[in-house]
Amino acid sequence: MSEQTSTLLILGGSYAGVSTAHYLLKHVIPKLPSPASYQVVLVSASSQGICRPGCPRAIISDDMFPQDKFFVSIPPLFEQYPAGRFRFVHAAVTELGHRSRTVSVRSMTDNTTETIPYHSLVIATGASTSSPLFGLNQSDSNELKKHWTSFRDALLQAKSIVIAGGGPTGVETASELGEHLNGAPGWFCRSTPKVSITLVASTPEILPILRPTIGRKAEDLLRKVGVKVVKGVRVADIKPLQTLEKLCSPTTVTLDDGRTLEADIYIPATGFTPNTNFIPESLLAKDKRVEVNMSTLRVDKAGERVYALGDVAGSFRASVPNIAAGVPVLCANMKRDLLHAAGEEPAGEDLIFKEDRRETQLVPIGKSSGVGAVYGWQVPGWFVWMVKGKDYFLGMLEAYWTGKQFAKEL
Repeated sequence: MSEQTSTLLILGGSYAGVSTAHYLLKHVIPKLPSPASYQVVLVSASSQGICRPGCPRAIISDDMFPQDKFFVSIPPLFEQYPAGRFRFVHAAVTELGHRSRTVSVRSMTDNTTETIPYHSLVIATGASTSSPLFGLNQSDSNELKKHWTSFRDALLQAKSIVIAGGGPTGVETASELGEHLNGAPGWFCRSTPKVSITLVASTPEILPILRPTIGRKAEDLLRKVGVKVVKGVRVADIKPLQTLEKLCSPTTVTLDDGRTLEADIYIPATGFTPNTNFIPESLLAKDKRVEVNMSTLRVDKAGERVYALGDVAGSFRASVPNIAAGVPVLCANMKRDLLHAAGEEPAGEDLIFKEDRRETQLVPIGKSSGVGAVYGWQVPGWFVWMVKGKDYFLGMLEAYWTGKQFAKEL
């Protein structure tokens, strides 16, 4: 690329970042003046993507999913585009200089540093899970598989497991472990528990995004695989504190009502932490996510041509469908901004992102059932199994990794 190259910089190599890169390469750059003068640069601390929704099942065994599909190498995904049009940087982001319009990164391979000037910036660094069992968390699969190995070794001897978190990750993990360790229930009976599994939820009902009756149905299905549900309490303390080296060691879990639970394995599945430690405080909301205009997906405080999408962005509800809806809006508005910067007056108006807040969530309970709703309509267990429970979206996500999901411009 020439010295006059304009860098369209994307931070983050998960669904939001990879999808945005594909959309820009397919539908935005070809329609700009002098397309050869633009380059998409994708920075990610991991050189791989992962089917993160499938982690509650994948932690049990590598046999649960084909590993070559569960983990996807990012650079080969972009070999379909003209040479020089795309660059992958395997690095951790260390600083955003929004006034100088630069990003500083540290290489994950040799620890060297680089400062990358940008013409346009997309922040899609996502979030880290509370337990390292459930995602790459800014590392590659080798590190994650080490944690899985420790977990699986501990699982062989475990007699008691405590899981904190009444959302989908906690419920799915409890159900997968319950079915794996205690057996699937019969038509008219429950499995006989061999391992004590307790799910602790701070909310009055589990799966709080869904209506209470659906949460109670999930609770009944969990009981059938030997999972006890404790609701309306939080984990106040765990001793000894977990470390990466002692991720699955025996733990005493103290609840905020004073009760204690002894666990051979303790699994926190409570929310996430936005990956925004490199971003100036002035650009962040109180929850440490990027303060973004949720209509246009621009980060107005960061200057011209800066955007955010996914878990890291404002009040964005984390889900693959929301990302799929957001990518075309972000990219269309970026195209307008890039045309304006190139001296052309774009036609029409900004696209407006309208997040669908209807009751939508699918939660498998084991390998044959589940609970959920789609656009406000409760769906039966077989539907949850068919859409998500079979492979936790593994097959569907291939279209996002390869860019086929965005073959057509919105």
